[in-house]
Amino acid sequence: MPRKTRPFPHMLPHKSTPRMPATPTMPSSTAPCPCGHGAPYGQCCGPLHQGVAAQTVEALMRSRYSAFVLHLEDYLRKTWHPATCPAQMGLSASTRWKRLEVLDHEQQDGAQEQEGRVHFRATFQEQGHWQRLEETSRFVRLEGCWVYVDGDARVATLKPGRNEACPCGSGRKLKKCCAV
Repeated sequence: MPRKTRPFPHMLPHKSTPRMPATPTMPSSTAPCPCGHGAPYGQCCGPLHQGVAAQTVEALMRSRYSAFVLHLEDYLRKTWHPATCPAQMGLSASTRWKRLEVLDHEQQDGAQEQEGRVHFRATFQEQGHWQRLEETSRFVRLEGCWVYVDGDARVATLKPGRNEACPCGSGRKLKKCCAV
């Protein structure tokens, strides 16, 4: 039985939350991938967003994070188990995803069990407030493809000082980075 929690629970629709345009601006294939893996978008999450199946649960998790960054609702639906996919994605124009950290991952590819999990942290700004989502996500194979089922998510508010390191992970002080 799937768990009832959803990833990115704060992204469910709010009455005052503005919506993103239907057509997102896609990064060039040579731009850094939003998932932060270090490869260009065209060699990392880009092919998955274009229909190539993820070979690992970590790759699917990274591509889903990038899909949230880029507001790719169709991709999120396609990679979400139909039994747990919400009716509304609630992608918010006020949410700015800044950093993804994959802390741990595992998957089983046996004939009977095809499950995996990814433990990650995602740092974001929403309406000017820094927050960090930490989740252990559960994935299964459905018709030969990895899909997200559910996750155990926790959201914490961050209160970085202007002279502290920026939560985006750039290594710069907040006042010279994302607070500008």
